[in-house]
Amino acid sequence: MATGNIKGGKRNYAKVTPPTAATATPSAVAPEATVTYTPATNGPVATSYGITGTSSNGGTTVTTTSTSQSSATLTSLTPNKSYTFAVTGNNYNGASTAFTTDAINSADLVTVDFLVIAGGGGGGNDGNNSPGGGGGGAGGYRTSYGSGNISGGLSAVETALFVAKSTNYTVTVGTGGTGASGSSTSATAGNNSVFSTITSDGGGKGGNYSYHANGGAGGSGGGAAYSNSVGGAPTTGQGFKGGDYSGSSANEGGAGGGGAGVAGANAPSSGGGGAGGDGLLSSITGTSVRRAGGGGGGGGNGSYGGGSPGDGGGAGGGNSSANGSPGTANTGGGGGGAGGSSGNPTGGAGGSGVVILRYLTAAGTITIGAGLTGTTATDGSHKVTTITAGTGNVSWA
Repeated sequence: MATGNIKGGKRNYAKVTPPTAATATPSAVAPEATVTYTPATNGPVATSYGITGTSSNGGTTVTTTSTSQSSATLTSLTPNKSYTFAVTGNNYNGASTAFTTDAINSADLVTVDFLVIAGGGGGGNDGNNSPGGGGGGAGGYRTSYGSGNISGGLSAVETALFVAKSTNYTVTVGTGGTGASGSSTSATAGNNSVFSTITSDGGGKGGNYSYHANGGAGGSGGGAAYSNSVGGAPTTGQGFKGGDYSGSSANEGGAGGGGAGVAGANAPSSGGGGAGGDGLLSSITGTSVRRAGGGGGGGGNGSYGGGSPGDGGGAGGGNSSANGSPGTANTGGGGGGAGGSSGNPTGGAGGSGVVILRYLTAAGTITIGAGLTGTTATDGSHKVTTITAGTGNVSWA
């Protein structure tokens, strides 16, 4: 039954009675708090609730409106600040007076930007035949640093992670895949790199002439080798496809491996190897560096050169049994495909990955745990931790 007086033929609804209780509970792992409130049992019913969080020591003011009759969660609190939350009931006639919670402290968190690159895929070979091997794909590339579509596969940058102090977070730096060797050993994919909830997939292996001619799938796909084979598919949001081998000539070069920023080039009909796809530029360390390029395809048998690599990738081997070059360490570059001949040249190994973390110096001090190899440098008001090998934990204090 409606509550209110009739005036001029219209009902004059009364304002809602304020909630009778409200409490706030901060999250321990995110910059948010859940506010639980008890609606009044007398008077008009609220159709929604407005909640405003105000900090007494410099935190950002946050607001939300909820139709729930019991609780609401407010996000984007400033870490390690004192907040109270004012809850009002709302109806057609406006808002009630507020019930204000006791003060709580938001979680003591560190905001961490990241660049996580997996190991690059190994380059293929010709398996004792004439075509060049496919270039290895670059390791998957994921970043939160910067703005726009500058993460792997030209996807949008991701959201920085909030980490709680005195809590361990897993880090793994993926090693590069092995290059193909002999007449029966194919290349292997790169290995994944990890920071907390962020996993970048290892780069796809380069294709081989007599077996596994298609490029392997991975962060970026490996290049194909011989007889209408196709390049490996990339992981969405981490890289690009490997190049295809559309011909059937035994003297054609292998296709290039995909890079974080560009697809690998198809095998050219001229016999040379296809170029590896370019990587991406990041200034997360304070210096702009390109990483995660695909490996170049190996040149076909004859006077043919290997494909040029993408950033950090290995060059494809040329003719006369030339081995593919390895990807550069800590770039996630794909290994170069071996040149075509009957001498069983070896594909290049993929480059190892890297995990780079950037955070405000004032926010906390990192500890790099056992099993990891890394260093920390200063860039203005930030610290930058670069982890180059191993598996273990990091934490902040």
